[in-house]
Amino acid sequence: SRFRKNINMSRSKYTHPLTSRYASDEMSLIWSDMTKFSTWRRLWIALATAQKEMGLKITDKQIHQMKAKVNDIDFEYAKAQERKLRHDVMSHIHTFAKACPEAGPIIHLGATSCFITDNTELIQMKKALKEVQKKLIFVIAALKDMVTKYKDMPTLGFTHYQPAQLTTVGKRATLWLQDFLFDLKALSDFSEGLPMRGVKGTTGTQASYLALFNGDHKKVLELDAKVASLMGFSKTIPVSGQTYTRKLDFQVCSILSGIAQSANKMANDIRLLMNLRELEEPFGKNQVGSSAMAYKRNPMRSERVCSLARYVISLTANSAHTHATQWFERTLDDSANRRMVLPESFLAVDSILLIINNVTSGIVVWPHVIRKRVMEALPFMATENILMACVKQGGNRQDLHEAIREHSMEAARVIKEKGGECDLLERIADDDKFKAVHSSLKDIVNPKLYVGRSPEQAEEFIKVEVEPVLKKYASYLSEKKAVELKV
Repeated sequence: SRFRKNINMSRSKYTHPLTSRYASDEMSLIWSDMTKFSTWRRLWIALATAQKEMGLKITDKQIHQMKAKVNDIDFEYAKAQERKLRHDVMSHIHTFAKACPEAGPIIHLGATSCFITDNTELIQMKKALKEVQKKLIFVIAALKDMVTKYKDMPTLGFTHYQPAQLTTVGKRATLWLQDFLFDLKALSDFSEGLPMRGVKGTTGTQASYLALFNGDHKKVLELDAKVASLMGFSKTIPVSGQTYTRKLDFQVCSILSGIAQSANKMANDIRLLMNLRELEEPFGKNQVGSSAMAYKRNPMRSERVCSLARYVISLTANSAHTHATQWFERTLDDSANRRMVLPESFLAVDSILLIINNVTSGIVVWPHVIRKRVMEALPFMATENILMACVKQGGNRQDLHEAIREHSMEAARVIKEKGGECDLLERIADDDKFKAVHSSLKDIVNPKLYVGRSPEQAEEFIKVEVEPVLKKYASYLSEKKAVELKV
């Protein structure tokens, strides 16, 4: 049927998985054609508005006509124009002029293409940074709840992925949380200082605007500030070539890479802990872990985070190369590359934060499994405390040390060779050399005695570092809702 044919045609072109599978509608909208090209028109309106206020012959009617057509974009006409002109900005100048013919003569007056393209990208970047900031706050709030809930629960620490001193489940989560706090500060500082390119002209000299205002330098500076203000910026970049420095692209990609790194580290930890069955990410009622092995519960969400994070991290090197290879006031070999790198970096990080929020908010901790693993390792860790307690009661340190060594070796052999349970404490309880601690042995191997200041560190960290941040961004938290992933 005709309907089915149309459906099939819509499936015959590549669809980007970041927008179709992973990223939020809000972030997709920011990088959409509609947002991009309507922003171009808003920039043309801001330029004309500022020029009119400063005495150029531009009428209210021309500006009103432009404003009425901001979102009324004939994309097919623009596409046809670009095929003809081989210039995207000129094609949209013609398209806008066709929609508002009286304003046509003053659209893009004194401007160069990068007034439109670069300023639009900085506007999109600023909006996208705010969206990432909001999602970072959601993640920080979810992790704060996890830290608070599990700050007192002892668990095995790991160094080199080998059992080490105990920590707590909540204290471990503070390590993930702290990384995201660092990311938030880097993002917020960058976003607050992000300048607009402004009106700088073809090579950054503002020569065309100086000609428009008959050599009046003050008016050129005033125009630059007015346009920036109309577009929501408090400042413009001090100097530029035709483009704003691509160093800014590298810096924003580095910040996004930092978020990806933090998420990857957390997701890797969760994957390893799922293998130990100490915790699990959310698992849907009808979710399938494997097409072959029906029993499996794979860490699909965390694996997806790692997959996307690896891609984001790789884009940082790309943006570094783009900045390093620009010639003089500009070259165009950045253009095609940046059309992909900037949106994809933001869309991927947006996706990552959605997943991390979903995982953290629905994470399942298995206390009995955690305690069982703790109690398998704790007797060996407790032997030094046992030895010192016996020496205090008059025991011989060297004899006790040798006895502990022999018992420890034999207990380890039972575990490794026979697959048995750790019986080190039973061996010590049956040895008269350790009679001084027999009545207090259970107290000596209380896991909470071996977590150091983990609970207190977690509490202090939340109070001093996290709560002030959540208070600062409390308005975001009112928007927080359960995250439902697309797939």
